Amino acid sequence: MSNSLFRTKKIENILAEGSDDPHGGGGLKRVLTLRDLTFFGIAAILGAGSFSSLGGAVFHGGPGVVILFIITAVACGFTAFCYSEFASRIPVAGSAYTYAYASFGELFAWIIGWALIMEYSIGNIYVAFSWSDYFTSFLDKLGDTMHINLHVPDYFSNSYSEVKHAIADGSKDPEILYAWNNAPVIAGVKMILDIPAIVINLLITYLVFRGVKESRNFSNIMVILKLFVVAMIIVVGGYMVFSSGTTHNWLPENDAGVKSFMPNGFGGVMAAVSGVFFAYIGFDAVSVLAEESKNPQRDLPRGMILSLVICTIVYILLTLVLTGAVNYRKFDGVGDPLAFIFEKDNLNVGWMQFFVSIAAVVAMTSVLLVFQMGQPRIWMSMSRDGLIPPVFQKIHPKFKTPSFSTIVTGLVVGVPILFTDKTFVLDFTSIATLFAFVLVCGGVLLIPRKEKQAGRFQIPYVNGQFIFPLIVLISFVLAAVLYKGYFAGMFNFDFSNNPDYVSGKITFMDAATPNLSLIIFWLSAIALSVLAFIKKYSLIPLMGLITCMYLLTGMTKSNWAWFLSWLAIGLVVYFLYGYKKSRLANNPS
Repeated sequence: MSNSLFRTKKIENILAEGSDDPHGGGGLKRVLTLRDLTFFGIAAILGAGSFSSLGGAVFHGGPGVVILFIITAVACGFTAFCYSEFASRIPVAGSAYTYAYASFGELFAWIIGWALIMEYSIGNIYVAFSWSDYFTSFLDKLGDTMHINLHVPDYFSNSYSEVKHAIADGSKDPEILYAWNNAPVIAGVKMILDIPAIVINLLITYLVFRGVKESRNFSNIMVILKLFVVAMIIVVGGYMVFSSGTTHNWLPENDAGVKSFMPNGFGGVMAAVSGVFFAYIGFDAVSVLAEESKNPQRDLPRGMILSLVICTIVYILLTLVLTGAVNYRKFDGVGDPLAFIFEKDNLNVGWMQFFVSIAAVVAMTSVLLVFQMGQPRIWMSMSRDGLIPPVFQKIHPKFKTPSFSTIVTGLVVGVPILFTDKTFVLDFTSIATLFAFVLVCGGVLLIPRKEKQAGRFQIPYVNGQFIFPLIVLISFVLAAVLYKGYFAGMFNFDFSNNPDYVSGKITFMDAATPNLSLIIFWLSAIALSVLAFIKKYSLIPLMGLITCMYLLTGMTKSNWAWFLSWLAIGLVVYFLYGYKKSRLANNPS
């Protein structure tokens, strides 16, 4: 049984099933160019992360969160090289799922496919909520300008779960209180639901159903508008920071009264990892569009790397503008940070508030579009392999899109909007994506190196036999020297000095999770160093693997609990259906 669980697919078989012929007529339409793929990457990356979750990240890490953006960009950069290597070899839909099938085998492929549901579908729930926040804000500002009432009632623009939890926590937010006290009641249930989030999900699902060409044109227009507005935010905000003399916000005082770029220390910076990493989710969505690319071996790698570099520069500049304009402490609970800095009490540029609201609606619409395109194509690949029912690979005869999978994706995103909230979705999505990245980087280490072919991307081979162990050793020494008691504290499980633990606000496992994560990380780093020395592994995938594993150390106990529970459900589904129906099980050749 163990052998059958790790049965791998031959790359030539995957290519045959994926209709690799650019002129093939039986599959998806090949219409996407390098520009289109780069724009899709920017559309996916530059959205909810910059317009929403960036506020929470700044609150935790202060100006020093820039360092985490750089660390995350490096991790994503190494990972992008690994995705590019796979995309060049296996230019078919399916992304990390397909790559895992060729390297780790069927069980890991299923786990990746199941985890990617969390990245694309569940991640889109967060984006839909954020889109709703900015859209209703835009309507309010437009209504004030035109002197008409365009306000969406608070009970129809908030999620029930978020409002209920806020009330339980004693929230004094007038919007929350109004929604709870004035919501219509049907059968004893308060009708609190986010109607704008539901509507935009329906519209995006319809657009994706109609075809990739229509989606491409719509996405490209939105990306151009989005980049223009973000440039305006950076230019106007940056100018105001210097002209208003607020640059001192880059060195705020911490609780001890000491000015510091990282007021909450590096621990505070790492506490922002979910929000920061969520900002980068999406560059890998480009690889899902392989079967709709005109020249996937050349353009997919370039599209991923270009979009990642462009968005990293934008994120660093945006973070510097935000933390220079306003003291980092003021971003607590702020869901629209880019508009927030231009409010009357801050930089006081009213027209920019309105401008940002429009940009955010455009930005997050494009994110919804790209993610909603990604999930159906992963399901289509899983269906081809027999792991889920055949209907998921059905392609619409006219629109040439995975029609049934697209409709199901719309339901998977739309239904949970009724009973979940942003905080849960943010953490859930980030840990699943990091997990997928770890397996993609590890997968590159397992596939044999190939000869260089003209016109196709090949990850540069740098022998990590000595370099990687040296990097781990240097990191180990620096951690010990720069942070006194770092390793001793890692093994200290006495939390009697932790006020939250003593008061009962957190459990032993909540307090112990960071320590356990770091212990596992360093043990893994040592093990990888030994393997790199013995097997002469390539340095780039090794660095992608270790940096993504380090980012996982920032995840909390609840993140891991929900993620592992989700995987457990997935394994039950696999053994009840996929293991028996798998094409490899019934046709091993």
